[in-house]
Amino acid sequence: MNGVLSARMREAGAPYKLVFGIELPRLMQLALEVKQDAANDSDSNEQLRSLAQQLWHENIRESKLLATMIMPIECFHSDIADIWVDECCTDEVAQVASMKLFAQMEDAISTAFEWIATPQTMRQLCGYLILARLINNAQELNERSLNELRDQMESALPGAPLALRKAILVVESKISC
Repeated sequence: MNGVLSARMREAGAPYKLVFGIELPRLMQLALEVKQDAANDSDSNEQLRSLAQQLWHENIRESKLLATMIMPIECFHSDIADIWVDECCTDEVAQVASMKLFAQMEDAISTAFEWIATPQTMRQLCGYLILARLINNAQELNERSLNELRDQMESALPGAPLALRKAILVVESKISC
């Protein structure tokens, strides 16, 4: 536990019942260890899926973050993503979930476009973060998709909260290159 970080997060109004203050690099290391331990079992994906779902439903910062890191992508589909995105309680969880999980889904691009077209800020944030990740990884968008993306960004940018504004500007910089 990082007591200083934990105290600062609570003072800043973190919406969790418990915050350990564990830094992301340490959580990523823990996730690798959990995956390696599970790899020895023939039913490892099912065990990891079950553990990830249990961790996700805890109102603990580190549990939610770890859940996004250990959920096997083969077990994670858009119907579960729709539930999880609505349960992202902070920008940090949205960013990690988008990078480690949402952008890895088979239908990530269609999910991202669906989410950026909604009025829910957290869905929009995750949608733009997914698109930034995919474009960064050389995902090609056709002209129609680019036009739709530009329209969505133009309508969302005015009055957008800071995290959403940053995500939109990242996507904009990537499609302008």
